[in-house]
Amino acid sequence: MAVAVDLAILTVRDKQLQVLTVERGTPPFQGACALPGGYVEDEDLSAAAARELQEETGLDADKLHIEQFGAYGAPDRDPRGRVVSIAYLALMPDLPLPSAGGDARSAHWIPVGKLLAEPERLAFDHHQILTDAVERARAKLEDTTLAPAFCPDEFTVAELREVYETVWGHALHPGNFRRKVTGAEDFLIPTGERTIRSGGRAAALYRRGPAERLIPAILRHHSARSGAGRSQLRGPAR
Repeated sequence: MAVAVDLAILTVRDKQLQVLTVERGTPPFQGACALPGGYVEDEDLSAAAARELQEETGLDADKLHIEQFGAYGAPDRDPRGRVVSIAYLALMPDLPLPSAGGDARSAHWIPVGKLLAEPERLAFDHHQILTDAVERARAKLEDTTLAPAFCPDEFTVAELREVYETVWGHALHPGNFRRKVTGAEDFLIPTGERTIRSGGRAAALYRRGPAERLIPAILRHHSARSGAGRSQLRGPAR
């Protein structure tokens, strides 16, 4: 039995939640879309994830938020034999298209919604891995301070709100959101600077604070079947 790692690398790009995919250059599934990954060598699992990330995409794991979130071991998940894969979730701000390497022909950012709507498009069981990774990211935005991992080092409240809206897939009430995130202890730290990069009036810039948990949480109400839902931060009904 072999052990592998697979990485679901998510970012907010062009106002969409997107995932990094590679085109497989070798069998099985040659030419198909897949998540970056590969076999674990004589190394720790996290080291294998970092190495595969570098080899197949040219990205540096030290510059991303990366965490292990699941294991996949169905006997028939890999036609080459029994392979158990340890899955990692990685989050990053918008970056240019990385370079492909290893056994990957090319690397592409693809909107998550498009891939999740086409279960047969991804090789192996990567559709299930991606589905679970997206749900993990959505859930962590509720009660952790993870959302700024999608932002540059300095960001506005509007840019942070766009992350929540993009990852969750629905709009939030701007005023309620601002009160929630600026009132959470050690979540955001004002830089004292302002920017007009989004147009309109100058907006205050913030950095991510030291807090790891968001108290109280920003709850995301959703249907387990559809994934659609409403947040407590929506405005009053009209």
